[in-house]
Amino acid sequence: MGYKSRILLLVLMDSVIVSTAIFIATWIVYQSSNIIVDSTLIISSIALLVFHHIFAWVYKLYHKVWAYASVGELMAIVKAITFSIIAAGIVQYVINDYSIYRRALLVTWLLHIILIGGSRFVWRVLRDRYINDTKNKKRTLIVGAGAAGAMIARQLKVEQHHNELCPIAFIDDDLTKQKMQLYNIPVAGGSKDIPAIVKELEIEHIIIAIPSLTQGALTEIVAQCNSTNAKVQMIPKIEDIVSGKISVSALKNVDVEDVLGRAPVELDINAISEYVTDNTVMVTGAGGSIGSEICRQLMRFTPSRILLVGHGEFSIYSIDMELRQKYGHTEIEIIPIIADVQDRARIFDIVNEYKPEIIYHAAAHKHVPLMEYNPHEAVKNNVIGTKNVAEAADAFGIHTFVLVSTDKAVNPTNVMGATKRVAEMVIQDLASRSQTKFVAVRFGNVLGSRGSVIPLFKKQIEQGGPVTVTHPDMTRYFMTIPEASRLVIQAGTLARGGEIFVLDMGEPVKIVDLAKNLIKLSGYNESDIEIKFSGIRPGEKMYEELLGEDEVHPEAVYEKIYVGKTVDVHGHILLDLIASFQELSNVELKDKLMDIVYGRILDDVDAEFAK
Repeated sequence: MGYKSRILLLVLMDSVIVSTAIFIATWIVYQSSNIIVDSTLIISSIALLVFHHIFAWVYKLYHKVWAYASVGELMAIVKAITFSIIAAGIVQYVINDYSIYRRALLVTWLLHIILIGGSRFVWRVLRDRYINDTKNKKRTLIVGAGAAGAMIARQLKVEQHHNELCPIAFIDDDLTKQKMQLYNIPVAGGSKDIPAIVKELEIEHIIIAIPSLTQGALTEIVAQCNSTNAKVQMIPKIEDIVSGKISVSALKNVDVEDVLGRAPVELDINAISEYVTDNTVMVTGAGGSIGSEICRQLMRFTPSRILLVGHGEFSIYSIDMELRQKYGHTEIEIIPIIADVQDRARIFDIVNEYKPEIIYHAAAHKHVPLMEYNPHEAVKNNVIGTKNVAEAADAFGIHTFVLVSTDKAVNPTNVMGATKRVAEMVIQDLASRSQTKFVAVRFGNVLGSRGSVIPLFKKQIEQGGPVTVTHPDMTRYFMTIPEASRLVIQAGTLARGGEIFVLDMGEPVKIVDLAKNLIKLSGYNESDIEIKFSGIRPGEKMYEELLGEDEVHPEAVYEKIYVGKTVDVHGHILLDLIASFQELSNVELKDKLMDIVYGRILDDVDAEFAK
């Protein structure tokens, strides 16, 4: 029905109701009287009809979508009718020698609310009960009977013709809500009852509707949901809802990041602001997973300039465009720079030209098996590249240099880990004789980084499997990219020079459990997607460590940040490696790296250096 036709229908319907209701009310109240044909009553009826249409227009009764009517629309009806009756009563009082038919007007008021309200709400009742077909809908359980859960339930019921979900029951741990109903949907039990309720009510879909849920509680609820065959989704996080980025009704699949992430660390905003605000900051590897997130986090603290340094043209273009789109209205100068950290002259020119107060060095080759096949490239990028940037920082008096390192630098069994440990040694050696504060920040795997296991698993699941896991007992530490980047920035404010900061990674996770979780959260089970064990790859360890035995320093210097005890570093050993590595074969270079890391080369080189 068109707009004009719809309004005309409502006006005619209301006119009939208003014109007859006052006579019905008078007949009910004054059955034995001839008042029903009184001229005063006729004039009052005409006045009531006029005032009803006036107040109906004021309260927009003809402009509401009654299929979605709720308490707000009911209140608008009550207000319009009440003011119409009062206005008609005033007219009646004036023309009837200062007297009114109080009881008749009261009954008229009640009849109007019943008839006009009923005429509006009947469409919603018909639609919900008879028109919308729920037979082919997925039976849905909503976890959380709070404001968000209620909003989801109402949205699903109102828009049943637009979605395939039909809310059947709520779950809530609040005992005062259990066995109660919300929108005619029962609160069937608590989170521990999820498996039993899913089975009993034949639930096919679960929505977790508690945006403020803590990480530990979310993990427990997801575990309960994953023990069923129902598909699991959740509403966005509270910070995304509050910021307006996403609405509560925007459902998303539960990601591994949601389950494995931890409660966010409260940053020392004042310290970081003093350290970053109005300063020039340089980030190498700015197009990578960690480097780009460091840039995003730094922008919150309004540096005067940020230098996005990277070798990959497209990755630098991407982070440059992203930051300009979000912060283009600010006075922060964003400078994209294509440069290779192996190019010493280029790096020195950049640092000399812009004189950044802080350098975050995130550029590195990080893929373990690839570096086993290309150890010379690992040395050039991870060792020599770090040395170039660090010596440029020293030469031009940069205030702080932060190296992004890895847990694989601890007792390394692979080239990547060994070169990152040597990179740490490079800055520890410089720290002993430089005015620049050189520090390293060491952490484990980050969820979702390029080349990490999770994007690989997701791709394998999309292709129908199998999901390949190297070994059933393989474990790794995991942390989200934003958390790791925030802690790297925070660690920079704690620098005194020469430290190796270690981020608290929580408990290690079995890779096979990660794969099972991801399969389940993608809506499959292990009978749909097979897990195959492919064997440990070259250079891989069964487990990772964050500190060696000689580096353990148990007291945290900040929440989730520890500082390792430094070990003696001999700069001439590093110079010897850089001078001779090109002449070595792959095997010889690997052996030399391990000898340096484990101190086996120390006596021989000391003797040679003494000559």
